[in-house]
Amino acid sequence: MNSANFVLSSSYQEIVGTPDSVGQYESYKSFTMPDLYHVTSGIELFSPKFNIVPPGVNEAYFFPYTNTQERLHDQQIRLEELLFTLEDDRQVFGKLDDPSKCPWFSMARLDHVKNLTGLAECFGKSAELQSHCNLILIAGKLRVEDTSDREEAAEIVKLYDIINQYNLHGKIRWLGVRLSKTDTGEVYRLIGDRQGVFVQPALFEAFGLTVLELMVTGLLTFATMFGGPQEIIQNGVNGFHVNPTQLEEMASIILDFVVKSEQDPLVWQAISQKAIERVYNAYTWKIHTTRLLSLARIYGFWNYTSHENREDLLRYVDVLFHLLFKPRAKQLLANN
Repeated sequence: MNSANFVLSSSYQEIVGTPDSVGQYESYKSFTMPDLYHVTSGIELFSPKFNIVPPGVNEAYFFPYTNTQERLHDQQIRLEELLFTLEDDRQVFGKLDDPSKCPWFSMARLDHVKNLTGLAECFGKSAELQSHCNLILIAGKLRVEDTSDREEAAEIVKLYDIINQYNLHGKIRWLGVRLSKTDTGEVYRLIGDRQGVFVQPALFEAFGLTVLELMVTGLLTFATMFGGPQEIIQNGVNGFHVNPTQLEEMASIILDFVVKSEQDPLVWQAISQKAIERVYNAYTWKIHTTRLLSLARIYGFWNYTSHENREDLLRYVDVLFHLLFKPRAKQLLANN
């Protein structure tokens, strides 16, 4: 990193974190590699080489639910059936007693860090949420025998246990499918049609491209406060932050919004519109490329005029690689 001309990051928190958390690059400032290397001043976090250039959304797949002329009728019918009524043991677990309830939706792989089981437990602990919403999950696999990943298998077992423990039958629908980008965008819009909400309960999210894709479709988004979504979402303006480790608090925040939007649909629509505007104003590929090209010109001129002598630094990095890192890597490979 020290030998780079400049470094691009998706969000500020990746570089220096927050007052309450350590940034990804901040952890490189001082650290110890036991019996190998001790770093007391690894990198200058406030060097101008660090720049934030977040990615954008693909507007061919992800666009507002209100753009009805761009939506395909046959696709809508097929996916709406999949989400709410299709009965197929190979793809679906759970039949909704009342499909007209507000859809409480999430989609991710069943990994521990994605925390879908925590979301199901949050839903299970709140009888009030269950009276207002259905929980709909798209989570890859339905059966343990269908996966070779131990972590995923453990999460599958845990999700079934939570469903049984809180008696969520008739209130939860778990889809074991993988969707294309085209279908994913339309699923978000279908949930938006019903003024539903998407909850992204990850224990940590490095950036959160999914959050951008959700927001640009106009779907109301509640996302983890740990990581990139904290910068993407302006809390209470175009979405909401939630603490996925505090289940009762998370349920209360979502329930409060669902009740308000039931009483006044304009509450939902106002935040939905702000979410769309947020993405178009800050997170499109046009903005990304314009910023990237501008930085390339600036740093090209800077390198040309500064005549920075990097030979000593590059030699030092080369010595570290060949004398310390490479032998240790060979040793680790031999031990395994």
